[in-house]
Amino acid sequence: MMIQQAGSRMPARLLRRLASRVLPRRTVRLRLTALYGVLFLVSGALLLAITSGLVYSRSSTQVARAASGQGPQSALAQARSRIQTLEHQLAAESRAQQAGISQDLLIASAIGLGIMTVMSVALGWGVSGRALRPLRQMTAAARRISEDNLHERLAMSGPDDEMKDLADTIDGLLGRLEGAFAAQRRFVANASHELRTPLTTMRASLDVAMAKPEPAPPQTVALARRLRTELDQVDRLLEGFLALARAQHASRPGYEMVSLSRAVAVALDAQADAVTARNLRVDRDGGDDGAWVSGDATLLGRMVGNVIDNAVGHNQDGGWIRVASGTSGFAWMIVETGGPVLDQRQVAELAQPFRRLGADRTGTDRGAGLGLSIVAAIATAHGGVLDLQARPEGGLRVSIGLPRAAGPVADRLAGAQA
Repeated sequence: MMIQQAGSRMPARLLRRLASRVLPRRTVRLRLTALYGVLFLVSGALLLAITSGLVYSRSSTQVARAASGQGPQSALAQARSRIQTLEHQLAAESRAQQAGISQDLLIASAIGLGIMTVMSVALGWGVSGRALRPLRQMTAAARRISEDNLHERLAMSGPDDEMKDLADTIDGLLGRLEGAFAAQRRFVANASHELRTPLTTMRASLDVAMAKPEPAPPQTVALARRLRTELDQVDRLLEGFLALARAQHASRPGYEMVSLSRAVAVALDAQADAVTARNLRVDRDGGDDGAWVSGDATLLGRMVGNVIDNAVGHNQDGGWIRVASGTSGFAWMIVETGGPVLDQRQVAELAQPFRRLGADRTGTDRGAGLGLSIVAAIATAHGGVLDLQARPEGGLRVSIGLPRAAGPVADRLAGAQA
């Protein structure tokens, strides 16, 4: 088993998928507030334009009337030339006065419109928050409810409106989910017991038959060996079923501190014989002891172990494996393998149960297609993501990103390992 040191960094694709889970969203309340503000601003600007137009039209009419009324009175006392001069002066003064009034009115109206826009945004924020409060309460209650306490209900009180109808619909859905989860748990428990018992009996019967003093015929020995192989495959399949069911139902995994670097080392040690038998070269970075995550240690160990097992089992003799782990705001792990060029559409489906690339990839038909689906379920249960990419030059890249454990405990553990 050859282990070399190699450097790596967190893929941008994985970082974007992780960041999308923590970036602030454009909530309904924010959109309603923005809509209230824009509508008020547009309606206020339109009202201001109409008012200014009416004021301008009225002032022009009054100026024209004043100028026309002044003409006949002055014509009786003065000469026509003097009358025309006064009329021009009066019109000029009226226009100047009108322009000043219009400008002052426009400035004052714009200031008032700005103040009222700010007030409308604040009022819209408060009103929308008040209107959406029942929806936020339902959202918080629905998040609090999981498969372990599906007996809880929203039980929303208040007027018989659309919010009450939505809450009652969700309560009905929770009731049906509670029955479905209970039936599923009973099925998994009963199936694990009922299937393991006959498998154990069949294995014991084979051992007893092969342990008889008289030598068994070669055909019987070959058949017994084939049956043991198939029984081992059924055992692995049953174990995969149970692990997948546990991972998918782990909505609240335990709180334990786990180092991804240490989990990788344990998984590689467990696969040391297989790596040596297949003459694989393992390139591993120095590891980042700050890559601590919190969760169920058993599930997280199974997640890392499945990825390493997949890299070893679905590889070519004399091939290579590159493993890297570290932190970049998130804790991450990358496992790459060489091989032929793969179809990205098929690779993206490997996170689904019973999806395999087939024997064309490695020349073998190893596994039941549950390994990476278990990895995806465990990563999702811990708030992380699994990203599968076909390498352009051939082979597969498996990337896992998890929220990094924060707090004094994680810092102390990271410092102790440094």
